[in-house]
Amino acid sequence: MLKAKLVLYLVLPALLFSFYSKAAIQLPSDSVHVVSKDNNTFIILDSNSFFRTGTSLLPEDMSLPAYPANKLRETYVEDYLLRNSYELQKIRQRSAQYFTIMDSVFTRLELPVELKYLAVVESGLKNKVVSSVGARGIWQLMPVTARTFKLKVTAACDERTHLYKSTLAAATYLKGLHAKFGDWLLTIAAYNSGPGPVLKAIRLSGSRNFWKLQHLLPAETRAHVKKFISTHYFFEGEGGITTLTRAETLLYLNQVQITIVRYNKKTEDLALADAKENKPDAGGILVKGSGELLLNNEQQGLKPIGDKQPPLIPVVR
Repeated sequence: MLKAKLVLYLVLPALLFSFYSKAAIQLPSDSVHVVSKDNNTFIILDSNSFFRTGTSLLPEDMSLPAYPANKLRETYVEDYLLRNSYELQKIRQRSAQYFTIMDSVFTRLELPVELKYLAVVESGLKNKVVSSVGARGIWQLMPVTARTFKLKVTAACDERTHLYKSTLAAATYLKGLHAKFGDWLLTIAAYNSGPGPVLKAIRLSGSRNFWKLQHLLPAETRAHVKKFISTHYFFEGEGGITTLTRAETLLYLNQVQITIVRYNKKTEDLALADAKENKPDAGGILVKGSGELLLNNEQQGLKPIGDKQPPLIPVVR
């Protein structure tokens, strides 16, 4: 049963739209994305909030296309969960206070909130953990990395153990790594090993696909990425943009029709009463023109900007 669920969930990116960042695709601030399926159209307001959207927000009868699962990933996740499900369950029970703060930081930096599960892999959400090489805190930051991101690291004060400050430092570091590699699995790898080994693996393999170059990475780094995927699956159940390679994401996006439309805050068709039936917090969205909201064809009444689609994959910097 577990294997069957893995095949189902690991092949559906729960955060389809989260792959787009403001730096990658420049869209009007008042724009939205529309996904069309048969005769139904669903729109998501605020093009910069995709990290909190995904299949969990779509109607149950709107099935999205699947693609072949990565067998290496599937096998590792299954084994990892069998070995560590009890410990992960204990972490889940005390995770709320940590995740609330982490979510706010990642959202503010326009990063996938699911990156918080990296902290589970790094430290088990234990703030006083110190590694044999000197990494410390929930995010296991090395002293030089912590100081790079303005954290105090002295005998009297070590801000690597400060939840908010260390999360902000880790998030900023992750954002920079993703700007360099353009792939979340490679970003997770670089967080563990540093950028050097990942750049070397890319150069030697000629690929930016984690599964194709993983044999060139340190064993600890390979395991680290797979632990993150497994932990992500344990907490989310559906996988997500952070657990997909760029090639897998492109394959998925090519199976879904995406249309860009312009959102007018004054549009009469966006009836507040109807919107609230779709999403309870729609009031603030319609006033501010931001957030996520799902509407059907009859409610949206919007016109496409044009026939051309934006780039599907963020530019690698």
